[in-house]
Amino acid sequence: MTNADPQLLKLLAQKYVWWKSPEEALENPQRIIAQVMEIGDYADVQLVSERIGETAFREALTQAEAGQFNARSWAYWHYRLGLCEVDQVPPLPKRRFV
Repeated sequence: MTNADPQLLKLLAQKYVWWKSPEEALENPQRIIAQVMEIGDYADVQLVSERIGETAFREALTQAEAGQFNARSWAYWHYRLGLCEVDQVPPLPKRRFV
């Protein structure tokens, strides 16, 4: 993840990826950012935007796994980041079973 701030990500991991240790969560910074996008409060979203950059949000969306975003957040972030036109939100990622 570009411009990742490990100290900030560690703090956010403690709050938003509570089922893993911060060190484990840091192995997948995209997941931490996705959690902030999905359930983060305004202050934390602004903090990520300012200190890590909106590129991190774009990367989290393009690398999202099934279940990381609900439909409302998925649409919101695509519109907010200018990644789609009105009524052109891509479908949510789906699990694939082989």
